[in-house]
Amino acid sequence: MELRRLGRSDLKIAPLMLGTNVFGWTADEKTSFSILDAFVDAGFNAVDTADVYSRWSPAGAGASETVIGNWLAQGGRRDRIVLATKVGMEMGEGMKGLSAAYIERAVEASLKRLKTDYIDLYQSHRDDSDTPLAETAEAYGRLIKAGKVRVVGSSNFTAERLKSAIDTAKEHGVPRYESEQPLYNLYDRAGFEGALQQLCIDERIGVIPFYGLASGFLTGKYRSEADLSKSPRGGGAKKYMTARGMRILTALDKVAGGHGATPAQVALAWVMAQPGLTAPIASATSVTQLQELMGAAQLSLSAEDLKVLDGASAPE
Repeated sequence: MELRRLGRSDLKIAPLMLGTNVFGWTADEKTSFSILDAFVDAGFNAVDTADVYSRWSPAGAGASETVIGNWLAQGGRRDRIVLATKVGMEMGEGMKGLSAAYIERAVEASLKRLKTDYIDLYQSHRDDSDTPLAETAEAYGRLIKAGKVRVVGSSNFTAERLKSAIDTAKEHGVPRYESEQPLYNLYDRAGFEGALQQLCIDERIGVIPFYGLASGFLTGKYRSEADLSKSPRGGGAKKYMTARGMRILTALDKVAGGHGATPAQVALAWVMAQPGLTAPIASATSVTQLQELMGAAQLSLSAEDLKVLDGASAPE
C-alpha cells in the first residue's frame, strides 16, 4: 500500500481515509466494527471522526468516537491506525469554538470516548473568529508537548485564515497546522481550487477533503428525485441534481466503463490524482460498500480520463 506523508509531519497515510460520521447512525456498532476490521486488514490506516458526530441523529454527539473507542478496546489495533478527530463544532450549550479552555476540556472528552491516550491528528473543525489564533495555537502546542496529540490540522478554513494560522504558529514557536480538510470532490471544486490549493502546495500542507463522493451523489445511485429515498442520507444529494451534475455522472459512467470500475471508484481516484491532495475521505455503511471504495486506490486514471472528467465538472 502506498503511504503518503501528511504535510511535513511524521504521519503517513494510505490514499483513502475512512470517514466515520455514519458510525452509530446509519451503521450500527457491529457493522462499524466490521468496516473498521476490513479497512485495516486491506492495508489502509487513516480513520477520521469528530466529537460532534452524529449530533444530528438519535445517537447524538460523541457516537462515532464511542464506537471507535469500543473497537479499539478489543486490543491490537491502535498502532495500526492514524486516528484523526476534530473539535470546535457545537456539542451543546456553551460547548463550541477554539478557545484554550474549551480545547483542553474537549480533548479529554474525546480521549475518554476513543479509549486512547493520544490522538494522531487533532483538527480545528472550523475557524473561530472569536478566539485569537495565537491562543488556539498555544493550546495545541501544550497538548502536543503533553503527548495527548501528535499533529494538528484545520478544516473548513479559507486560504487567508489558514495562512494567518501558519504564520501565527511560527511566530509563537508552536507546531503549525499540517493538514487542511476542505469540501472537495468532482462537483464541489470552486471552494478549494485556486488560493487554498496553491497555499497547501506551497506550504506542504496535507489535504484530506471530506465529502469525496458528494453525499453519495457521485456513486451514481441518485439519478432522479425518486432515488433520494434509497438512503437516510439521500436528501443530501438532492442539491447535486443539476444539469452539471448529470454531465458529471455521464463522464463518470464513461470513464468507469473503460476501466471496468464503478463511478464511485473513479470519483475518488480523480481526487487522489489532483495536485497537493493526500487522501480523500469517504464513508461506508457496509463492508461491501467499503470494498468498492477501497478499489479506487488501485485505479490509475489516464490523461484522457482526467480530461473527460475535468471538462464535465469544470465550475460554472
